[in-house]
Amino acid sequence: MTRSRKNTIRNIAIIAHVDHGKTTLVDAMLRQSGSFRDNQVVEDRFMDNLDLERERGITIMAKNTAIWYRGVKINIVDTPGHADFGGEVERSLNMVDGALLLVDASEGPLPQTRFVVKKALALHLPIVLVINKIDRNDARIQEVINEVYDLFIDLDAGDEHIEFPILYTNAKTGVAHEKLGDASSDLQPLFETILKRIPGPLADDDATPQLLVTNLDYDSYVGQIAVGRLINGTLEMGRPVSLCGENGIVSPIKLTALYAFQNLSRRPSEKAEAGDIIAVAGIENVRIGDTISSVENPSPLPRIRVDEPTVSMIFYVNNSPFAGKEGKYLTSRHLKSRLETETLKNVAIQVRPLARKDAFEVCGRGELQMAILIETMRREGYEFMVSKPHVITKEKDGVTVEPVEHLFIDIPEDCVGVMTERLSARKGRMTNLQNSGHGRVMIEFLIPSRGLIGFRSQFLTDTKGAGVMNSIFDGYQPWFGPIPQRSSGALVADRPGRVTSYAVVAMADRGELFVEVGTPVYAGMIVGERNRNGDLEINITKEKKLGNMRSSTAEATVTLRPPRPFSLDQSIEFIAEDELVEVTPENIRLRKIEMDAARRLQDRRREQKAPESEDE
Repeated sequence: MTRSRKNTIRNIAIIAHVDHGKTTLVDAMLRQSGSFRDNQVVEDRFMDNLDLERERGITIMAKNTAIWYRGVKINIVDTPGHADFGGEVERSLNMVDGALLLVDASEGPLPQTRFVVKKALALHLPIVLVINKIDRNDARIQEVINEVYDLFIDLDAGDEHIEFPILYTNAKTGVAHEKLGDASSDLQPLFETILKRIPGPLADDDATPQLLVTNLDYDSYVGQIAVGRLINGTLEMGRPVSLCGENGIVSPIKLTALYAFQNLSRRPSEKAEAGDIIAVAGIENVRIGDTISSVENPSPLPRIRVDEPTVSMIFYVNNSPFAGKEGKYLTSRHLKSRLETETLKNVAIQVRPLARKDAFEVCGRGELQMAILIETMRREGYEFMVSKPHVITKEKDGVTVEPVEHLFIDIPEDCVGVMTERLSARKGRMTNLQNSGHGRVMIEFLIPSRGLIGFRSQFLTDTKGAGVMNSIFDGYQPWFGPIPQRSSGALVADRPGRVTSYAVVAMADRGELFVEVGTPVYAGMIVGERNRNGDLEINITKEKKLGNMRSSTAEATVTLRPPRPFSLDQSIEFIAEDELVEVTPENIRLRKIEMDAARRLQDRRREQKAPESEDE
């Protein structure tokens, strides 16, 4: 088998930290390659086509497109920039032969950039450095380039990787420069650099077909669609294939559709050549990591391996008094089916059965990834409950080890003391401190992953919204010991009803409420945060008793303090071990696992007695 470079194809990934302009650059490349008609109306960031991606301003799912430049097909994979979606990054990099590393001209390479670059270097991908947002007033281009060199050296990159070409871009206006200040007015320098510095794929059209499945899609007309790179050989419509899966080989299989990517769409094709990124339909039960090969001589490729999950949550069937009123999919069968479907297209998610039939343990890469899954299911009409996230520990040489994060915080100088104190209490160890001399300080910590659960909201409060926090997985270390979690108690409704303004006024000095007047509540539902330790049962539905006597001020208007609304992410961070988040398409509620107050009291007494008996 003789493999040769295909100069008619380039497969590239664009890797960057969140919000460094990656998707905006893809927009500009598509526009300038003639992908749209002159009069075609196109939204900005059209690669971020999921509602959640547009709302949060981040790329969640890896997506690919293809453009043509000077007769060469350039397949572009837009990868997520957040470490929680590392499963997307890892399988995307398996499809490409090089990468554009996009770095903000002011912020420089940030922690998530380090995570993705490490993956790219492990695959020996050549990298082109793109310094974006060069029009920023606070741009510090040369310092950022030096920081990128330091990053590569720190990651033990070889000489062939460190000698990367550098381009300077303003993705918003669609301009790229080989040298700052040159006469370029479009992205032509970028396209030319891709053709020169990113090699074409090594492939052999005459070899046995090998298509490595790296992504899955679904179409209501043709069914499940497998997306991947055809490593070797050719695929043709009408020629049967075999599916090489984890549990054996299935053949023969007839393809019902074969697609090539062009611009933002899939175009039907009769034949696909080696080295191209394509999509096929007609193969049932295909999974990410499978190989589609020939019937005569099936030859599977090594399966895609991703980092193990570090966080788990329990998903329960909703059993609250309001269950079934707002959702479309309610049963354990619905919940199990949806979670299993997620594992088919998301290799970083694992679902483990539990002893009870109405609950499932879902394992993922971080709180953000889990929150995205929960929010997606909520919008699809699912109704369920989730527990507090827990880290996944391991046994190593008889010692319990837990996942550890490398935490980077960029905060104002006057917040250094309080942040150091907060993170020390959560078992964080400071490893580096840099004072830029401009009123801000960059501090690095090594901290257990569980120490960051519920920390983001406190971080934003303590820094008054002026802090920036990023973290990446750093490995496993011996168990750090107990970590204090939420210090305040909860205000818990002791009976069903609707929240009244009279009760809200009476509770003003007990803590902060989460619910508005008129909100229906049930016994065991959390309606606020107490300003002291320990939970407090309250009657939040109490009404004012009306008599036949009136004073002159009785009807005076009372000013109510507005409630604190919780997003899904904040709710997951807030809850304690004995609490759940109830998720429905219309509402997000907090509740106790045990809704009966008397039983909760018995449980607390039992827990208090247990340590005493151990001491004896």
